[in-house]
Amino acid sequence: MSLEARRFDHAEDRVPPKFDADWSLGPSRKASVENGVRGRMLDFEARRPIIDEAEKARCVYRIVEGSVMISKMLPDGRRQIIELLGPGDVFGITTTGTHQSAAETLSPCRIAAYERALVESDRDLQLLIAERMKSQICALHDHAMLLGRKTARERVATFIIRLLPGRGGAGCRGPADPADRSAVTVSLTRQEIADYLGVTLETVSRAFSQLKREGVLSYGRHDAVTVTNVCRLCRLTGAH
Repeated sequence: MSLEARRFDHAEDRVPPKFDADWSLGPSRKASVENGVRGRMLDFEARRPIIDEAEKARCVYRIVEGSVMISKMLPDGRRQIIELLGPGDVFGITTTGTHQSAAETLSPCRIAAYERALVESDRDLQLLIAERMKSQICALHDHAMLLGRKTARERVATFIIRLLPGRGGAGCRGPADPADRSAVTVSLTRQEIADYLGVTLETVSRAFSQLKREGVLSYGRHDAVTVTNVCRLCRLTGAH
């Protein structure tokens, strides 16, 4: 694989942390061009595996467009979805010769793949990946708080808020109009939401139903949700 390695502007290329309001899951925000550090570009359809657990680790990956789900499986079949990644995020980093988690696309994706040998020898590429990892580590800290302390309703409210670009967290722009409604497409199934939030499928369903009864959400199909009052939902995340 050939890869051009030139200096690039880290500040211009930086992606906001996922716990900031500017982060969004999915193809609505494209990462900037590789700025002189280009890997082998791979295109995937939605719901396709990228790497499997215990697979030999040959590359480190960076999302250019789309969204990716990172998960780990216990021997008895229980699964924990660890991260939901969007444009600019990186994955596939491991300290061993094999991948410790699996990666699957949630939407159509374009992904840059960098050979491990290149990553280990190219300082510019290491700096690029390090910038991405800073925000992802902070997001994992936030998710650890969710798993350890939040109620089921707070977990579901946090999950939905994080799907709304520009709302919730640092840098929230506030309501654009008095109605403060927002529609969102949920790309995960209810079971996947449960695996991400560390609860059962039944608990997720009850939390969604409770939020619907309270007039915070409305939905028909499971993947099309309308938040009837975003500020109210944000208050239910337990972070305010």
